[in-house]
Amino acid sequence: MQRHGELNLGPVSYLDCIVFCVFLAPQLVLQAGFFETVWCALKALPFLLAKLPAAVIHDRYLIPREERSVFQRRASAFEDIVVRCMRYAFVNIPPRVGRVFFSREVSLPFLWFRLLRHGYPEPPIHWREHCESGLRGIWLIKDPERRPDFALYYAHGGGFSMGSSYFYLEYLLTWLSTLSSAGYGNPAIFALEYTLVPECSFPTQVQETLKGYEYVLRMVQDPSIICVSGDSAGATLILCLLLHLGDERANALGEKQPLAGFPRAKPALAVLISPWVTLISTRHKNTTSDYLDVKQLRRYGAQFAGGRISEADPLVSPGCCKDIEWWKRSSPSTGFVIMYGTEEVLAPEIEYLVEILREAKVVVESKAELGGIHAWPVASLFLSGSRDGRREGLVTMTNEIRQRIS
Repeated sequence: MQRHGELNLGPVSYLDCIVFCVFLAPQLVLQAGFFETVWCALKALPFLLAKLPAAVIHDRYLIPREERSVFQRRASAFEDIVVRCMRYAFVNIPPRVGRVFFSREVSLPFLWFRLLRHGYPEPPIHWREHCESGLRGIWLIKDPERRPDFALYYAHGGGFSMGSSYFYLEYLLTWLSTLSSAGYGNPAIFALEYTLVPECSFPTQVQETLKGYEYVLRMVQDPSIICVSGDSAGATLILCLLLHLGDERANALGEKQPLAGFPRAKPALAVLISPWVTLISTRHKNTTSDYLDVKQLRRYGAQFAGGRISEADPLVSPGCCKDIEWWKRSSPSTGFVIMYGTEEVLAPEIEYLVEILREAKVVVESKAELGGIHAWPVASLFLSGSRDGRREGLVTMTNEIRQRIS
C-alpha cells in the first residue's frame, strides 16, 4: 500500500556511509576495473590518512575562528570532512571511476536501504523508469491515476561526465513530498537521464533535454504548470533548452541534426541551483571552501563541447549569450529563481547572468547563500545533521514555485 505522507529519511549517518561503500566496492571493480580501482585507492591513501586529518585539525581547531571561511565556521565536522573528500575526488579521481559512485547500480540499492532503515518497506511515492528512443528518465508522481496539477522537469549535475537521476532520487522524492505539503494536489517530477561524456558530446545532451521537455509537455498538456530546474551542469542544459526555445535561427544545433520539430512553448518558471553558466571563463576562481576546481571544470567543459563547436556558442555555453532580446524571448513567463553560494567557484558568472537577465527586464529572484558552496541545496539533504537544515533549500525553492505557479 502506497503511503503519500511526507518523506523524511533523516540525515546520512556513518552507518549509511559504510553501507554505501559495501554497495560501491563491487561496482567499482565491475565498471571501472580491478586495477583502476586499486590504483585510485592507493593514490588516495596519503590524503585520507595524513592530509585530510591534518587539514581538518588545523582548520577547525588550531586557527582562530574569525580566520576561517564562513562555510568552515558553520559546517559540522561531518560536512567539512565530506566536502574535503569531494574536493579531492573532483580533482584526482578519473570520471570513469567517479561516475560509478553515482550510478544506478549503486544508488538504487542504497536508496532501498535508506527507505527500509526509516520504516518504508516500499517507496512512499510512485515512480517509474521511462525509456523511449532518444530519451531516458524517471517519472515521479503523487497519484499515477490522475493528471498532474504541477510538473517539475529536472536535469542533474555532474560535469556532464558523472551523475545520474538515480543518485538524485531521494532528493527528488523529498522534493515531491515538499511540493505536496505546499498545497499541490498531484505534483509530478520528470528527472532526465542524459548521456554522459565521453560517450557522446554536444549536441546530444541538449537534444535529449529538449526531448525530455517535450515529454513533460505531453504528460501535462499545459506549459503554465511546468517548472524547469537543474543543478550545475544540469542547469546548463536547462539554460540551453530555454535559449533554444527563444532562438530565431533555423537549425540552431547544426544542419545534420535540426531540432525544428521540437515545441516552442515556454515553461512557467526556471529554478536553477548553482548553474554552470559559462563553460570556460576567466571569472571562475578557486575558493578555500568549494569542492570545484577551475582546471577540471575547463576539461569537463571542453569534453562537453566536443571540439566541434566553439564554447562561445550560447547553445553550448549559455553565459556567452549577450543578446538581451534573445534572453527576453527565452525566459519563462514568471522568470527565474537562482540559488547559489557566495563561496563557490561559479558565483561570479552566476551573478553576471543575473545582471544580464535583469537588464533584459526578466523577473529574477537571486538567492545567494552567505558562505554557501556549490549545489548546497542538493548536498545539504545528504550532509546536514538537522531536519530543517536538510530541507531548507527545498522548502525555499518550493515556496518560490508556489508563489508563481498556483
